[in-house]
Amino acid sequence: MALLHQLPAKPPYLRVKIWRRLQAIGAVPLKNAVHVLPASETSEAALREVMDEIVDGGGEATLIRAALIAGQSDREVRALFDAARDADYAEISDTARRLLASGPASGGEIARLYRRLEDTGRIDFFGASGRQIAEAALTELVRLRHVHPDVARNEPGPLLTREALTGRVWVTRAGVHVDRIASAWLIRRFVDPRARFRFVDARTHEPVAGELRFDMADGEFTHEDDRCSFETIVLRAGLSDDAALTAIGEIIHELDIGDGKFARPEAPGVAAMLAGVCASSEDDLERIERAGGALDQFYSFFASRKQGG
Repeated sequence: MALLHQLPAKPPYLRVKIWRRLQAIGAVPLKNAVHVLPASETSEAALREVMDEIVDGGGEATLIRAALIAGQSDREVRALFDAARDADYAEISDTARRLLASGPASGGEIARLYRRLEDTGRIDFFGASGRQIAEAALTELVRLRHVHPDVARNEPGPLLTREALTGRVWVTRAGVHVDRIASAWLIRRFVDPRARFRFVDARTHEPVAGELRFDMADGEFTHEDDRCSFETIVLRAGLSDDAALTAIGEIIHELDIGDGKFARPEAPGVAAMLAGVCASSEDDLERIERAGGALDQFYSFFASRKQGG
């Protein structure tokens, strides 16, 4: 199946929208204005939907059943599909390796990678070899999580005084993501404005006097019962009466654990913001600082809603 299309110059977002739709269904380009899928009823239905979007946006599109006669061979076109999926699998493998390097991944992080693997598999029409590498990386990620469980305790630890939480070095796994970024913001904003952070390899780190570990196996603040580390800090630092922090905690819980406990409509927006922060910097402290401004705004939003009734 081949989709031949021409897009209008305006609106400019239409070109990006159509490109994303074609990627999502697994179509590969033969030329800029020609995208193909293996012939099937499913492919035809998917390309018809894209064609309708192009026409509705003021463009032109034609859907045809084609047989390659000259130019690229079937083998060469199949190689295009395999290369596209191998690139997707490589992104999954690279993400899994980064999480392996920083210590045990959270359940939410692993679940998101498996969803990406499943989504990629649906458009892997010819069985690209990269899938085996991605599956092996995810298997090792799950194995490490079982060796070093993220959920370290079934019962909450004691409430702690402000004095016990200030003037300390807060330690967490390197390569901070959702829960660790939000927890660091929480610590600096509501627990100790002068808090210092260290980012370590959780597999080799030995605790040092004066440190408090968070989102680490056996850490002072980690997953407890069904709570993520952010929620644990809120509870044990005596901040549970803050409705705005509770709302943010529910969002972080949903993104980190992914158990469906909270249906927060703001979660996709926070996820996109944090993903953008992580994509823009490899430096852990810089990630925390960049995300801090956005989390401040979310906090102000939830606090104003509470005050407004």
